Amino acid sequence: MDGCDVVARGDYRGALPLVGVVSPAGSVRVGAGAIGSAPWQAVQDAIEDRSYLLLHAGFFTCGFHIAFLVTHLPGEVNLCGLPPAVASWSLALIGLANIVGSLIAGWCTQRFRSKYILAMMYGSRALLIGWYLLEPRTKWTFYSFAVGLGLTWLATVPPTATIVGKLFGIRYLSTLFGLTLLSHQIGGFLGAYLGGLALVRFGDYQWMWYADMALAAAAALINLPIREARIAPVSSPA
Repeated sequence: MDGCDVVARGDYRGALPLVGVVSPAGSVRVGAGAIGSAPWQAVQDAIEDRSYLLLHAGFFTCGFHIAFLVTHLPGEVNLCGLPPAVASWSLALIGLANIVGSLIAGWCTQRFRSKYILAMMYGSRALLIGWYLLEPRTKWTFYSFAVGLGLTWLATVPPTATIVGKLFGIRYLSTLFGLTLLSHQIGGFLGAYLGGLALVRFGDYQWMWYADMALAAAAALINLPIREARIAPVSSPA
């Protein structure tokens, strides 16, 4: 794009001091396979790693969850007999809570093992859906549901990228994390498509909520066996 062409190389220098804040030295290793290997070799090594495949499975569930809700939340609100404004406010609250949740997730990756952060996020989604199914469908139920979902919406990205960096280094991080996003998008396609199919077949989203809750619970368990080094303490500057 034209806007990218006008960015001078020196403009990136102002962001360099932030690197030490976002990712302190020593928190992400370079990795044995990151140096002197071609991208295709890095991908092959990653695909043969069980932890990387488990990470894909969890991120697939994240995409399924997000796309289903973004696509079909307005329809769910309509089925409950509530005005369209409830859906608008719910989506807005998801976006606002997402900012907070993503910042908290980035902070947590420096202090806790990322696989436990992911397990907690996916598990909280399963519990939140269960709570939603038991509550009366009022506008405040939708608003509370939206805030809870927003806190883990895209907050799964920092710990997922952190695990990829820990497992394989940072040289091909963009490639390997990009492949996890591919799984995320496949899950997103199925979440949106199957939601519409369920509505046509059954007239509501009840079975999709059950499937979404089961996938979230499975994703929480799937992340626990992932191989991840413990967090090394970051020494404070003198």
